[in-house]
Amino acid sequence: MQNYAVVIHSDPDGGFWAEVPALPGCYSQGETIEELKQNVREAFTGVVAVLAQDGRQPDANIQVLDIAV
Repeated sequence: MQNYAVVIHSDPDGGFWAEVPALPGCYSQGETIEELKQNVREAFTGVVAVLAQDGRQPDANIQVLDIAV
């Protein structure tokens, strides 16, 4: 099993949205963090399934850094 970074954003209108940098176009949203986690897992699974059908894999060259400024 491989881990993928998920970037979570607060939505100004309420709730949250997330993106998976290694999977361009993989986004999801939720009213709570728990709902968002479930939804982004479903989105991830769907995107990976489509990639597999095309004989492709998620981009392994994406790196996410935590920096303090």
